[in-house]
Amino acid sequence: MRQPPRPGAPAPLARPLPSGAAPARPVARLAASQLRRMRAIVDAAVALAEKGGFEAVRLRDVAEASGVALGTLYKYFRSKEDILLFAVHEEAEKLEAVMAARPVRGATPSERTVHFFARATRGFTRRPNLARAVVRAIAIGEHDLAVKVAGFHLRMTRLIVAALRGETTPPGADPSKPIGDARENAIAATLNRVWFASLVGWSGGLHSIREINERTAETAELLFGDRPEPRASGGRE
Repeated sequence: MRQPPRPGAPAPLARPLPSGAAPARPVARLAASQLRRMRAIVDAAVALAEKGGFEAVRLRDVAEASGVALGTLYKYFRSKEDILLFAVHEEAEKLEAVMAARPVRGATPSERTVHFFARATRGFTRRPNLARAVVRAIAIGEHDLAVKVAGFHLRMTRLIVAALRGETTPPGADPSKPIGDARENAIAATLNRVWFASLVGWSGGLHSIREINERTAETAELLFGDRPEPRASGGRE
């Protein structure tokens, strides 16, 4: 599978294409007009998801809202899950940029990790309907999108490792190149699984945003052996 150009390379998009989230066609072969169509498709899907969640993202409606033919949409994305995964990679790149500009603080790996998840959760859930749609797209387990789902989890794991080490990663860094040692990556992967499972529970109305942060804090305590202070970030959405 060919990778899109690294972020920062010249691209006629209002926002750069996220690495690890390549659409059906290799981005390097797309003309400026095609990239604009892709941007319009993603923006239309995000707007529909913000209004009505996962079920509101119907490809025919996305095509109409973006001003492209349905057949044209299928040239770029296989399904609505594919579009939503593209959007979540963009959200991950925004988180990378925030973390690079404002690194998490804390005297211990636990504290830094808890602060990271509070920030990540706050950013991810700031648009609840979109967040629930994206969580469903990731969790649905569509075989053709496994590489993109794995790319998202690798990117999050890399960010967690950087946080627990008190470091930053440059925006758009290749998520397939891990940082830290094997133990740090195992801890980060475990924390990421707990965080995402908690997001699934939140999206289904089982618990609140506060409980997401409490679960990740409890897991960090068990893994690191200390007791970080949980970072609450709002009540039930």
